[in-house]
Amino acid sequence: MSIAWRDVGRHFLLVVAFCCVIAVLTTGIWPGHGYAAQLGHALCIGLVTWLTIEFGRYAVDERHCHPSLEGGHGWPRGWRALLLTAIGIAAGFTLGETLGRRLFLGADLRSARDDQLGLLITIAAGAVGSFFFHARGRAAALAAELARAERDAGEARLALLQSQLEPHMLFNTLANLRALIGVDPQAAQQMLDRLDAYLRATLAASRSAQHPLAAEFARLADYLALMAVRMGPRLAVALDLPDELRTLPVPPLLLQPLVENAIRHGLEPRIEGGHIEVSARRSGDALVLTVRDSGAGFDMTEPAAGAGGFGLAQVRERIATAYGGRARVDVQSRPGGGTTVCIRLPMSGATS
Repeated sequence: MSIAWRDVGRHFLLVVAFCCVIAVLTTGIWPGHGYAAQLGHALCIGLVTWLTIEFGRYAVDERHCHPSLEGGHGWPRGWRALLLTAIGIAAGFTLGETLGRRLFLGADLRSARDDQLGLLITIAAGAVGSFFFHARGRAAALAAELARAERDAGEARLALLQSQLEPHMLFNTLANLRALIGVDPQAAQQMLDRLDAYLRATLAASRSAQHPLAAEFARLADYLALMAVRMGPRLAVALDLPDELRTLPVPPLLLQPLVENAIRHGLEPRIEGGHIEVSARRSGDALVLTVRDSGAGFDMTEPAAGAGGFGLAQVRERIATAYGGRARVDVQSRPGGGTTVCIRLPMSGATS
């Protein structure tokens, strides 16, 4: 059995605050003692009641508790909750009342009516306090369930997006291979060999939700080597990954759609081809990934500008799902001037 002492301390402070309010009430009913004495008396009753219930609930079988964020323990269900509350109130009125009178009220003699009124106050205060902590624990349990559901939904959506991205990459590569077969069968065979090795290395690794940035760059280098078989000297590549960023986790296949876009829409339409630069750098508390090409570019003022087709749309949706509003994608392009895409991710990682 583990006890979250931070939560116990927080509950203790709430009980003390509650007893301060009760002391104001009892000072008005029994003005013979000052507020300090009434507060001490209320604390004795309240703390004994709370301690009995607080630690008594940890003795209840976990299967009968609502799980919560506070130490993993909730309140017992049904008759167990009523029994534990009754035991706590009884302990507070007998032990706490006796201790409070001896320490703070001295030889004060009360009538039977005063004792009955004190019992009613103890029952009411105990019931209200128990209901407050029960409702608080139940709210925490519901929040935990909601957070788990949102995390599971996010992971499922990321898996769906990734399952859409992998065949898209494969279809594009096969289309390139088909075009190469007719003009250069030997190069097509080399490309097919590289494609086989690339798929073996990439598809198995891409099943995880995240992988190191170094692995992302390694898969990107494999893909660019595959494309170099088709484009030859028309494709120039530069990859820049600082050593201190190599272990940072990122979603798999994050950069490849951008590189595919750069080759297909930027470099291949140009007879002379061009170059692609992929870099990673740290900017404050953010990781900035940049894909820059010297290709055909496009007019950013066009209505469809910035959509970037399937690849860029996938990247935007994946980082929105994985990082929420803490990540963004910026695109800059102009006709004949190439395209630059920057992905800005929080260094703290994904929300899931």
